[in-house]
Amino acid sequence: MSTSSRIAAAFARRAAMPGRCALVPYVTAGYPDAASTVPIMHALVAAGADVIELGVPFSDPMADGPVIQRSSQHALEQGVGLRHVLDMVREFRATDASTPVVLMGYANPVERMGQAEFAAAAQAAGVDGCLVVDYPPEETETFAGLLDRHGIDPIFLLAPTTTDERMQAVAKVARGYVYYVSLKGVTGAGNLDVAEVSRRVARIRQFVSVPVGVGFGIRDAASAQALGAAADAVIIGSRLIQELEAASAGVPAEQLPEICARAAGAWLRTIRDALDVLPPGDATNESRKSA
Repeated sequence: MSTSSRIAAAFARRAAMPGRCALVPYVTAGYPDAASTVPIMHALVAAGADVIELGVPFSDPMADGPVIQRSSQHALEQGVGLRHVLDMVREFRATDASTPVVLMGYANPVERMGQAEFAAAAQAAGVDGCLVVDYPPEETETFAGLLDRHGIDPIFLLAPTTTDERMQAVAKVARGYVYYVSLKGVTGAGNLDVAEVSRRVARIRQFVSVPVGVGFGIRDAASAQALGAAADAVIIGSRLIQELEAASAGVPAEQLPEICARAAGAWLRTIRDALDVLPPGDATNESRKSA
């Protein structure tokens, strides 16, 4: 992992703070509208986000549940595409030079732009990491190398079904952090088995040297805190989108940025507060020191 990356710096800062577990919220770019995205991002940072995952709207988001699917479709209907998302990152970066932004999406928009053009444009906009759900690690060394040369961390998913061999493949190309999908299913699912997640995170750490973030199924402060005791980061998307759905209902367009930013920040603050009371001497922190 490049020690100069914003993502590495963000994890290093958080490791020295109370709770020591990073908080990574996901929002769909362009939801509930394009004008709200950057204000929401700033509000999330003010509420304690360490990294922001910004979803690139796509018409067939196969790994996402109905909540994020709806938000993606809504953004697409407003004409939000990859180039608009890069413009949003550029606008965010104009007043925030330190918070990492990770683009999360699918291969089709990247392929349509072209991998080389995408990497250059993402670097110019201020993107720090990229997670393309349907780029398998075994076939991504060229793309990962391209991102690396542009100072962008390639980030990969790991699942409960991931084999040791695939974890070894991911370890060769992953930078920034890896995203452990804590459930067999799509985003927003439930029934977390915290003990099993803890065992899997420990197993992943035998193969990868970058931090391990855990997502899918984190619904509230209690579930975030439970997983925060095992992970280097908790990643929350569907529930945050639901908060935005509720906050934006019936709101005039001109009021959406302020109201949605306020709602997103207020809810995320409850998660940050829960993570900040994790005991500093827990097993996870010890494993971080030895990783």
